[in-house]
Amino acid sequence: MSEPVAVAAASSPRVPLIRVAGVTKRFGGVQALRGVNLKVFPGEVHALLGENGAGKSTLIKILSGVHAYDDGVIEIGGQKVVFDSPAQSRDAGVAVVYQDLSLVESLSVGANLMLGREPRTRLGFVKNRQLMATVGEFLRSHGIPLDPKAQVDSLPFAYRQMTEICKALMGEVRVLILDEPTSALTGGEEQILFDAIRAVTDRGVGVIYVTHRLNEVFRIAQHVTVFRDGANAGSFATAQTDMKQLVAAIVGPGHAALQAREKTAVGAAQQARPVAGDTQPPERDRAVETDSPAAPVLKLSNVSNDRLRDVSLTLHRGEIHGLAGLIGSGRTEILQTIFGLRSVDTGTIEIDAQRLPRIVPARAIQLGVALVPEDRHLEGLVLDHSIERNLTLPRLPHFSRWGWLRSQAAVQQARRSMKELAVKAPGSSTAVRFLSGGNQQKVVFAKWNHPRPKLLMLDEPTVGVDVGAREEIYGVVNDAAQAGTGVLVVSSDLDELLRLCDRISIVADGAIVKTVERNEVASAEALHHMIQLSRSSIEPAI
Repeated sequence: MSEPVAVAAASSPRVPLIRVAGVTKRFGGVQALRGVNLKVFPGEVHALLGENGAGKSTLIKILSGVHAYDDGVIEIGGQKVVFDSPAQSRDAGVAVVYQDLSLVESLSVGANLMLGREPRTRLGFVKNRQLMATVGEFLRSHGIPLDPKAQVDSLPFAYRQMTEICKALMGEVRVLILDEPTSALTGGEEQILFDAIRAVTDRGVGVIYVTHRLNEVFRIAQHVTVFRDGANAGSFATAQTDMKQLVAAIVGPGHAALQAREKTAVGAAQQARPVAGDTQPPERDRAVETDSPAAPVLKLSNVSNDRLRDVSLTLHRGEIHGLAGLIGSGRTEILQTIFGLRSVDTGTIEIDAQRLPRIVPARAIQLGVALVPEDRHLEGLVLDHSIERNLTLPRLPHFSRWGWLRSQAAVQQARRSMKELAVKAPGSSTAVRFLSGGNQQKVVFAKWNHPRPKLLMLDEPTVGVDVGAREEIYGVVNDAAQAGTGVLVVSSDLDELLRLCDRISIVADGAIVKTVERNEVASAEALHHMIQLSRSSIEPAI
């Protein structure tokens, strides 16, 4: 029997809303949590940091009632609680927004936000007009650009993520847990979220904020706790720490890659944005320079369809080309069109000098095109399959002979890929469903690493990836470019684009409105200004 769930508000701000003391959790032979501690006070944003597999997600699932803990104490408002189900956690005022969205995609935004608490008539019918009015007022009051009548499955991933966050914010919340809430949001949308968080903390709500974007810690959080290998690695007041100290706590003292990781985190995430010289991409000998007369690996000429308008773009071998823009600008749709997920109405696509009037994903893969999609669960992985099978799936001809799968070759490749990207798992036979979000993203990335593609397209490649793993992924991207692969990158992290790219194209309303060389952009703020200016100046689509 579980103990009664505490629902009374804390009488004093000195009493933490949540106190986690010595909590342990074991899954079979794996010790996921080793006596972790955490305190969150009313009106506080408390950042929870750590590498993938450090134990953050396990603690979140314990607080949300998904998992039971083995030993230790959890208190809400000074009273000990043990949750047997997510419903008990929710009744206690704990709301969680996971990286894995839990929306009903066939319903509207409004219906999702009010699911389970719809206004009803005496006969039980939903008062749809009142429901939409309530949701519309909430969205307007928080400046959130969502249409309550829009069906969720028609929205870009970032807007679905924003819908999930709003669902938690609308409830009777005492503790709000946000797991990578800005992973697919651009600068403007981030600010909307931060304003909404400040609004709920002004009401006395405590927020646990899980992120790999360390610059956000200094923008939004008052305190920071770092987990490493299932245990506490440090706790800091934000005002009394700095980026270097956080990175050292996350990756551990004496870590072989610590110096490189510090450089990545500090250079790409410091609150005061660096000047151009500080974020220049590392020098590398590209296989073909961008001004080479040789045929490009990719050429789009006036490509249009249901989402794009006269898109023209040239990508050369060895070039890393970024696509920047707001949510819904058409960045993702450009990648989908090249990969054959969207048809071309007018214009032409050339891949490695071959003009393709029609293209489908199977043909794109044959031509050496690889896509790391934005939504890894929906489009990038088969969650119930093993790491090995997920890595083999897009390359079956490569691992087959006379119609038979060469299992040993597939296993060896999976192990090599896991080692290269530091995927944390017991083995290549582990089901992807049981990996942390960051390790799942690494598996998606590794699917295309061998053999090396001619064209690598990355849509938000470091979503949910920790500060150390980002450096590993950046290294793989730069290695691919140095070997002659053309790389096309969509990212909402403008610092990431500045770090990686040779050129950056601004996308607005389905069109490329401007392309700049990396050395023409002084800072992330300057790039953000270009995005805003381009969107405000472009003519609306007819």
